[in-house]
Amino acid sequence: MAESIVFSEWYQRDTINRMAMTLRLTEEENRRLTALAAAEGRSKQEVVRSALAERWARQQKEQQLHDVMQRVLPRYRGLLDRLGSA
Repeated sequence: MAESIVFSEWYQRDTINRMAMTLRLTEEENRRLTALAAAEGRSKQEVVRSALAERWARQQKEQQLHDVMQRVLPRYRGLLDRLGSA
């Protein structure tokens, strides 16, 4: 019984935190991905993961800007209206 507990604990600590997935692309998308990977000297997987990271970072910045604008616009609404009318 103790062996199964030790094995179970080892298994949980040593599990890789990555997931496999299937990405279905059109022939044109696959051609583009292949060309990008070749041009950058990287694998298709690396190109896709990099694109995901870049898009995530852009979305986070857009959300931060939106949050700031939601706080700032009401505060300066009158000033902005006056500047727009000038």
